[in-house]
Amino acid sequence: MEIETPLTEKKIKKLKAGDRIYLSGYIYTARDQAHQKLFNLLSNNKELPIDLKDAVIYYTGPAPSKPGQVIGACGPTTSYRMDKFTPILLKNGLKGMIGKGPRSKEVKKSIVENKAIYFAATGGAAALLSKTIIDSKIIAYPELKTEAIRLLKVSKFPLVVINDSYGNDLYESGQNKYNELRQSDEL
Repeated sequence: MEIETPLTEKKIKKLKAGDRIYLSGYIYTARDQAHQKLFNLLSNNKELPIDLKDAVIYYTGPAPSKPGQVIGACGPTTSYRMDKFTPILLKNGLKGMIGKGPRSKEVKKSIVENKAIYFAATGGAAALLSKTIIDSKIIAYPELKTEAIRLLKVSKFPLVVINDSYGNDLYESGQNKYNELRQSDEL
């Protein structure tokens, strides 16, 4: 299934945990330090350097690009490090997040409350993922170097829905299914 940004509620409602999609359009990058800055601005009722409405944030810090490349290797980072910042971003319009690994109970609850979604990108495939990025520019916090906020234009960026807007969690359901199969094999 192909999905284009912006990531509206209508598009999100069609997605279920376990769906594989190709995302095209514009997404932001942000990691720990950038999230802290965004969190501080929102906590102090200040304006953000990016528009969160229906936006997607990719948890990545891309490697420098080589000559002739748009961007260097660009793989997902572990998402739970952003969990303390995520609910306020979702409350302020963020609709999608891309990373790897499970999210906290608080984040999963906030995903449902704000009708958002969490995708996983394949870890260990940073060089391959970077080939789906057709444009990249730093738009905030250049002093953070690889952790600066970038605006990426992606084309058919491969993702899996992990946490959908209905409260489903692919990591939990996958583990449950595995445990059920294992128990049935033991009988």
